[in-house]
Amino acid sequence: MNMTKVLAVALGVGALAACNNSPQEQHADNIEANAENVADNLEDVADNASTEAQENALENKADATRAAGENAADSVRNSADADGNSVN
Repeated sequence: MNMTKVLAVALGVGALAACNNSPQEQHADNIEANAENVADNLEDVADNASTEAQENALENKADATRAAGENAADSVRNSADADGNSVN
């Protein structure tokens, strides 16, 4: 029963936090999620690569994709903060 209460409170807080996201923050979150999905797909392909060199190249590309997504999302967040219109 105690665990149920904790989960219910956590879900409620999470839902409220999601409602307070600015459009820029939601856009940044979408950028990160998309980059993560692409990187995950690259890693799946790397798992099936025929050579270790191909696997390493694909894993490096996945890492670069994640980093680029994080940088792009940070840029969106920072521009949202710089214009003074952000809620967060």
